[in-house]
Amino acid sequence: MPLSPLDIHNKEFSRGFRGYEEDEVNEFLDQIIKDYEQLIKEKKRLEETLSSRDDRLGHFTNIEETLNKSLIVAQEAANQVIDNADKEAKLIVREAEKDADRILSDSLSKARKIAIEIEDLKRQSKVFRERLRILVETQMDLIKSDDWKQLMEYEVDATELKSVEPLEVVEENEIEKQ
Repeated sequence: MPLSPLDIHNKEFSRGFRGYEEDEVNEFLDQIIKDYEQLIKEKKRLEETLSSRDDRLGHFTNIEETLNKSLIVAQEAANQVIDNADKEAKLIVREAEKDADRILSDSLSKARKIAIEIEDLKRQSKVFRERLRILVETQMDLIKSDDWKQLMEYEVDATELKSVEPLEVVEENEIEKQ
């Protein structure tokens, strides 16, 4: 067990025949007591400082652990957000591809339908054109025929014509005669 300043102060030495000068020894012991008290006070102050720093270190260690845990949680959350964003992006791309395929399929179907309609209209146009050509040629043949010349040469004397009964009356008279 270490000596205390009081132990040093109360220490009594036995006296010998030719011992040390008592005042010098006492003065030296007083100096040791002062220095020893000062060392004890310094030690106590350093222990308090050390304890305070240990407490602060413990506090900062706790903060560091909390920050590390927070960083880990934040990193995990960021990774989860990234994973979710990737999944959502892939889903959006998949849906967009499906929509694009559907739109392309619908467009191709409509284009085929329009192409068929165009071909049908071309056929109908050819048929109409041929019929019109035949009709026009037939009409031209009629116009060019000699029957028109004969009709134009035929002369009718309007004075020789008697009054003509209406056609209905003539027909009724003939029916009655029979």
